[in-house]
Amino acid sequence: MAVELDEQLLEILACPSEDHAPLRAGTPDDPDADVLTCTECGRQFPVRDGIPVLLLDEAIQPGKDTAEDAGEQ
Repeated sequence: MAVELDEQLLEILACPSEDHAPLRAGTPDDPDADVLTCTECGRQFPVRDGIPVLLLDEAIQPGKDTAEDAGEQ
């Protein structure tokens, strides 16, 4: 299911890392993924029940296998 956020909200959301780059819905491989991806660092932030979880501790690091990450929780 694709991330469904208000366009104005998506325009103002930014990565919580130091560069504060814009976020885009989905991932490069899966535009319908329930995540927001940083356009600079590539971190992926989950969207749970329509709410973006913009915590660095919750982010999926670029290059990590999401199935592997799910097993760590």
